[in-house]
Amino acid sequence: MHAMWRGSVSFGLVNIPVRLYKATDTGGIHFRQLHKACRTPISYKKFCPRCHVDLSQDEIVRGFEYARGEFAVVEDEELDAFQGRRGETIDLVQFADAGDIDPVLFQGAYYLAPEASGKKAYRLLWQALRASGRVGVARMTLRSAESLALVRASDADGNVLVVHALAWPEDVRSTAELPYVQEAVAVDAHELEVAETLIRQLTKPFVPDEYRDESRVRLEAWIAERRGEAEAKTKGAEASGEVVDLMEALKKSLELAKQDAKPREAKRKKRKTS
Repeated sequence: MHAMWRGSVSFGLVNIPVRLYKATDTGGIHFRQLHKACRTPISYKKFCPRCHVDLSQDEIVRGFEYARGEFAVVEDEELDAFQGRRGETIDLVQFADAGDIDPVLFQGAYYLAPEASGKKAYRLLWQALRASGRVGVARMTLRSAESLALVRASDADGNVLVVHALAWPEDVRSTAELPYVQEAVAVDAHELEVAETLIRQLTKPFVPDEYRDESRVRLEAWIAERRGEAEAKTKGAEASGEVVDLMEALKKSLELAKQDAKPREAKRKKRKTS
């Protein structure tokens, strides 16, 4: 696994040297755009529409638009001097209950691993977070860009510290303009009771490995068939018609949940008696 950067986690007076790794990959099939005539992948050029020339990287600078069509150039050295923090750091500034942080702020997930000299301090922070049931709120500087971050102790796949980049609160869009969500809608008490019963019936421990990307499986099988390497393994499920009656849909869902629960209950009783 390739480390994105080497830096440190600041924890009070403790400084933990760490490496940062991406926790997730962008999976699935990625299509390329090709020239129809020869099936060659097309390329993208950086082009100046005023000068009508292709640009090399050393001909490109960074800038911001301060008025319509007017730009001010900002050199990398100037930006670094203004930010004043060139090191890659994760500074823990407070601790909080995870439930206090709205999941809408979550943007990306990363693994932290200690350098050899930071193994003990790393394990100390992991154990302290896990024992307290708290998460750390941090200011994280990655590649000269600062963001909020959440640091938590995970034991789902090894005793590792996980970092979640967070959006700044001012970057979260308001829900005020969403259609219908602000309207007061009367909910029938019986419908609510059935819905709550359905939720209880479908409640069980979340095990990520029980789920898979079915769309990817079907797409891979279809591509394999197109290439003549294998037969298609899956077929798309036929779309069902829309159910208009809310109560009828809830009742049908509840019945399916009960049927699904019977085999699990039988297995549980069998384990108890064995």
